Parts: sequence; C-alpha cells; structure tokens
Amino acid sequence: MALDNAVAESFFKTLKTELVYHCRFTTRQEARLAVFEYVEIFYNRERRHSALGYLSPCQYEKIYLSNKVAA
Repeated sequence: MALDNAVAESFFKTLKTELVYHCRFTTRQEARLAVFEYVEIFYNRERRHSALGYLSPCQYEKIYLSNKVAA
C-alpha cells in the first residue's frame, strides 16, 4: 500500500517558505516557539486554505460542527 504524504510535504514547504527561511533562530527554544506560534496562531486561525474553500481551518471546523449539530 502506497501512502500519499503530499499534504504533509505541502505543509512543510509552506512552513519553510513563510517562516523558517525568513528567520535566524539563536536557540532551539526560540525556533520551537516561532513554529508553535506560526501553526497555532497564523496557520490554523488566519491563513486561508484552498482545500477548505479558502477558509481558515478554524472557520472550516466551526462551520462543520454547526452543520453536524443541526443535522
């Protein structure tokens, strides 16, 4: 069985392009904090994703859950 990791590869390309290549981290802790903030604050709450109809993951989840409760 072949596993398709295109989603993961796309995420890490985006992470590197939008964050890592623009920063110079002095410690691992600084890098961890920057990645955490990028993922939890920007990527999940603000960044729009074409696969989700140009909604952020948080917006998409909110709509999904409200539709699930209504059904």
